[in-house]
Amino acid sequence: MTDNDSAVQTFLEQHPDIEVFEVMLLDLCGGLRGKWVTRDKLPKVMAGGLKIPLSTLAFDVWGRDAEEWVFNTGDGDGYCAPELRTLVAAPWLERPTGQVLMSMREVDGSKCRYDPRYLLEGLQERFGKLGLTPVLASEMEFHLLKAERDEIGRPVHSQQDRVGGALGAGQTYGIDTMEDMSVLMHEVRDACTAQGLPVDTLIKEAAPSQYEINLYHRADALEAADQAAMLQRVIRGVARKHGYVATFMAKPFGNLAGNGMHVHCSLLDADGNNVFDDGTGQGTEMLRQAIAGCLDTMAESMLMFAPSLNSYRRFRRGSHAPLAPSWGYENRTVSVRVPADAPAATRIEHRVSGADANPYLVFAAILAGMLRGIEHKLTPPEPLEGNAYEQLPPSLPRYLPDALARFETSAHIEEYLGAEFRKVYTILKQQELDEYDSHVTPLEYDANL
Repeated sequence: MTDNDSAVQTFLEQHPDIEVFEVMLLDLCGGLRGKWVTRDKLPKVMAGGLKIPLSTLAFDVWGRDAEEWVFNTGDGDGYCAPELRTLVAAPWLERPTGQVLMSMREVDGSKCRYDPRYLLEGLQERFGKLGLTPVLASEMEFHLLKAERDEIGRPVHSQQDRVGGALGAGQTYGIDTMEDMSVLMHEVRDACTAQGLPVDTLIKEAAPSQYEINLYHRADALEAADQAAMLQRVIRGVARKHGYVATFMAKPFGNLAGNGMHVHCSLLDADGNNVFDDGTGQGTEMLRQAIAGCLDTMAESMLMFAPSLNSYRRFRRGSHAPLAPSWGYENRTVSVRVPADAPAATRIEHRVSGADANPYLVFAAILAGMLRGIEHKLTPPEPLEGNAYEQLPPSLPRYLPDALARFETSAHIEEYLGAEFRKVYTILKQQELDEYDSHVTPLEYDANL
């Protein structure tokens, strides 16, 4: 019996009531895909014996095949490779259920070149060849909304104004407002504990019905991304159990703050020392090289940070969402912030991504930028002080077609993430854009009918 077999057997003995397991792949567009398998089939799954179409990784946000690509490849099967550390119970579900995250391998055993987990793993390995280990943590913003929508399909707030007026703000950091959701939030934390997810703080965010849960850092980029994906599933699942909808949509309300996913990142050397730490909090030359790489590749990586039409509604002046590549110390108006902390904790806070993005692709885009800056010894501009919105003109792609065009022709994306990933993701996002373009909005009818 292998160590993997032994661990699976131990898990089954510890959870004798679990009847079914959710075997899950996170596709390129952030959707969880997979199968339910019965308890007796779990050993086969965990041995890598589950087959599923390779195209499962390449559905658009509506779960449709990438038509331009899938049939040209023959739509063949691959094998699902399990991540043992993600084999956990899902305690919020009514019937005893387990879950496990998978990666996709080709039928010959090689890694699928557009699997988001393997893309991130490959970048982590490239850092390893330089004697460096990325350390990452994510901050996840989301809205808790009522299950029903209004008469034209718009979401309805769960948070109510205490004086009966219009909801103009969300009581940022409000303790009383967090207590209104205490039963749900405690269950989220209990579920995270059961799944081994290292949650840090709960915050009431700026918009009505908006919250944020942070994860502790991990010296394993793949584990950090797994935990971000699992945290989103916990939040959605517990919210559904309590009659709410948890959404990570970037901008559910046009006039209110959107949902971002800020990512903190540092690098350790072979001895476990932070290579960004120069003892002063200003950071080392390698910190500045990593920042320069992030800034230099930000525009062509935007499709990974902001993957949908709605994503670009976050990027407005004064919204804490950046409009141009910029950096600074303890400055929340820039796109890459170096937070004030003990020198040993010197790190990058990457502030571009929306919470609607695939966390594996977000982490991969950030690491690819950092790696490029370090390998090419790039130099950043001077750090900004004060309001970045007033000092730099908008230069990041502000709309999905612009981001798609930059991504599709990016030599950087091809070099660090691969030509096949670039092609498949481009096809998927073009397909989504074509769908958006085929619909007329209610606002257009109001203005022009």
